[in-house]
Amino acid sequence: MRCDVAVIGGGPAGLAAAIRAREAGARCVLVIERAEELGGILPQCIHNGFGLEVFGEDLTGPTYAQRYIDRACQLGVEVLLDTMVLEVNGRRHITATNTRRGILDIKAGAIILTMGCRERTRGALAIPGTRPAGVYTAGTAQRLVNVEGYMPGQHFVILGSGDVGLIMARRLTLEGARVDRVLEIQPFLSGLVRNYVQCLQDFDIPLQLSHTVVDIQGDRRVEAVIAAQVDSKWHPIRGTEETIQCDTLLLSVGLIPENELSRQAGVELDEATGGPYVDEGFRTSVPGIFAAGNVVHVSDLVDDVSRAGEIAGRAAAEFALGRREQPGRRVRLRAGENIRYVVPQLLDPESLQRGGQRLQMRVRWPIERPVYLRVEAEEGVLLRRRLRYVRLGEMVSLSLPEGLYPRVRGVDELWVSVEEERDERVEEIGG
Repeated sequence: MRCDVAVIGGGPAGLAAAIRAREAGARCVLVIERAEELGGILPQCIHNGFGLEVFGEDLTGPTYAQRYIDRACQLGVEVLLDTMVLEVNGRRHITATNTRRGILDIKAGAIILTMGCRERTRGALAIPGTRPAGVYTAGTAQRLVNVEGYMPGQHFVILGSGDVGLIMARRLTLEGARVDRVLEIQPFLSGLVRNYVQCLQDFDIPLQLSHTVVDIQGDRRVEAVIAAQVDSKWHPIRGTEETIQCDTLLLSVGLIPENELSRQAGVELDEATGGPYVDEGFRTSVPGIFAAGNVVHVSDLVDDVSRAGEIAGRAAAEFALGRREQPGRRVRLRAGENIRYVVPQLLDPESLQRGGQRLQMRVRWPIERPVYLRVEAEEGVLLRRRLRYVRLGEMVSLSLPEGLYPRVRGVDELWVSVEEERDERVEEIGG
């Protein structure tokens, strides 16, 4: 098979990328999805809260996904469902397989990687104890309840305060189960505050910070977990152990970008994000291979995932049609004080002349008071923006205005940092 643009992954990023590539002039756009339906994780997210930024409406996950599916069908995007991609190489060859057509060899003008991410499991945490039934990741439990129609248990403890875990605490309570508590090893919330309020506080479900599970008890089925308080180095504190009776333990302890195919293709990965290094067009280090969505870094909102897919789709179509080559000199964006990572990691200074550039980043630790987000080069501070607070569970965004182009075009690196507000007044700069 041959196509102009091949999209690996049919979730929100992949659908948005395929649609925008088609709108940008790509004649043959192919979406390869290993599941039996499009939408990625969205079909199991039956709660609302999707589309507030993209559509200006409060939609459920399936409704949000269906809007993109309908648009893709209208534009004639080709789809291969129930198809597993086995290999991607730097020459933009894809080897895939399905039960209907066997082995497929696909040559693409450009490839967009939108494989999303997977959940961290018990094995990655090394929780001591027996290995009984009743230990699930929060996403698996969400699919069992919302799609398959099965209750994985009746008495739950949730480890981790990620958004899926918080949402499942509410969902299980509405289904008649008892959620005893949510344990979080960090001294602060790791999910969105709105989910904490709507899913825990509104249902009187306690959240214990600086606590973790140190043992799982049970023979054939989980019977109890042992929770303990931890110190600043996450070591359990002796004497604080508590036995919590339950029949199910849910894990909501983080997501890992799915980048095995990226490694096969020789794409350079960022240790901080777990995803590829990308520029403002979501180009990776391999010419003609693009990446967008949660495969690049884990986003809070599906709206951000879709927007990234649209940018990657347009850039991939331009590359496949020969309209634009890989940009030349790049500016490296570096994470400074209290910044864990910045996306994109590379920036073409010329992109600032085309309407500015939006940066996304996560902080290392939360600050619940006003701070300044600072962008600086060797010559000094170029931009400073005041924020009311910064939190781990909420992505920080910053737009670099067009007016910065004359000062950025000659530099090699830009550092982004969080500066705590001092007593004296600091003016915002940067235009």
